[in-house]
Amino acid sequence: MRVDMSEIIWRPSPARIRDAQVTAFEAWLERTRGLKFDGYEALWQWSVDELEDFWQSIWDYFAIESATPYSRVLDRRVMPGAKWFEGATLNYTAEVFRNGRASTQPAILFRNEVGDQPDVSWPDLERSVASLAATLAVNGVVAGDRVVAYLPNVPETIVAFLAVASIGAVWSVCAPDMGPVGVLDRFRQIEPVALIACDAYRYGGKVYDRSDTVIGLLEQLPSVRMLVCVPVVDAEARPATTYRSRVPAHVTSVIDWSDAIATDVALSCAMLPFDHPLWIVYSSGTTGTPKAIVHGHGGVILVGTKDTRLQLDVAPGDRFHWYASSGWIMWNSQVAALLCGATACIYDGNA
Repeated sequence: MRVDMSEIIWRPSPARIRDAQVTAFEAWLERTRGLKFDGYEALWQWSVDELEDFWQSIWDYFAIESATPYSRVLDRRVMPGAKWFEGATLNYTAEVFRNGRASTQPAILFRNEVGDQPDVSWPDLERSVASLAATLAVNGVVAGDRVVAYLPNVPETIVAFLAVASIGAVWSVCAPDMGPVGVLDRFRQIEPVALIACDAYRYGGKVYDRSDTVIGLLEQLPSVRMLVCVPVVDAEARPATTYRSRVPAHVTSVIDWSDAIATDVALSCAMLPFDHPLWIVYSSGTTGTPKAIVHGHGGVILVGTKDTRLQLDVAPGDRFHWYASSGWIMWNSQVAALLCGATACIYDGNA
């Protein structure tokens, strides 16, 4: 049977197109660049053919902030080896709070299997990020170090990521429903200096203890010298007390989450080169060891902002949800809502 695709493909109404952010972007291009496009496909073709002009326009339209000027958009069109926005210095976390501080909406709305959880305001998010960043720095974590997490899709995971990024360390995360072999196949490659891990997680109405797995990971990751313990199921628990007697000798610092975010300090973000590593994600591992894939601060800021604002039409103050696990790349896309000053709506558990 032949299917008429026009009957099953969703198409936005004229009113939706008129009010979309990509329509406003097109109008801005015409007003400031003298560019006029006959529909979305023409705009897309221009973005492909005129790479430098397109990404320059994204930078300008969204007023990306850099502590230093860049010398050019792109040095040469070659892969690998292309250099984008050379000379620019910026930071993903700084960009998040630059856009979020003016919001009157929560930064994070969180729900799980046991019901509603407290919303996270922008000031509270910034305070926790600043405090954890200071704790990491006091324990010797510096720009370029790798910090890994074994955490579910909870607010603490977002706090940890933003704190790591703020000091220029490199983030990588695996979900706690992953077994130790899969986690070690990923984390061994990048020699992390710190692990931020839950003691347990909840799924399908059951609680799964992960304390033995965390100890096993530490035994196989000799580069780790710091463990931050996050009590996911019982927020009042202090798992560091029991972990201290069990961790291998190379782990010299074991800290409870509540202590790690207890310091009241102002957020300070390191200004980093455009291509400074932000996070490491991985291929699926179906054809061998998972391949580590590095993304930089500048590229993720530009692409994350463009995708969220223009492709997904998420505006400041909106609420954005994508049902995701922390071990899936869509977790990273979910967090990109914060780049736009929108609310990240996250859910942990069985849907």
